[in-house]
Formats: sequence, structure tokens, C-alpha cells
Amino acid sequence: MKANELKAKTMEELKQEIKELLRAQFSLRMQLSTQQTTKTHELRKVRRDIARARTVMHEQNLKAGN
Repeated sequence: MKANELKAKTMEELKQEIKELLRAQFSLRMQLSTQQTTKTHELRKVRRDIARARTVMHEQNLKAGN
């Protein structure tokens, strides 16, 4: 997911996106711990997408505050 895609979303859509990404991260962690997956790179992608979405949300909060 690219930051430009996230910037076009509203605050509620960003919150929903973060919630979905956190669920995906939890699922991947559980699969990894039970050795059901070998796709360890997916966990890194999801973690970075969460950070990207939170950064865009923070930028929107700062812009709205000014």
C-alpha cells in the first residue's frame, strides 16, 4: 500500500484500515508461532503498512489542528 492511496482516505477509513492491518498482523504472528507459514516477509510488510497508515493519520491530525 502506498502513502498516496492512504492520503486520499478519510480519518474513519484510516482507522478501519489500521484495525484490519492489526488483525492481519496478529494472524500472521500466530501462524508463524505455530509454524503454519514460511512467509515471514509478510509480517514485515504488514508492520510497515501499519506504520505508514499511522503516519498519514498523524499528518491529517496535525493539518486539522492548524
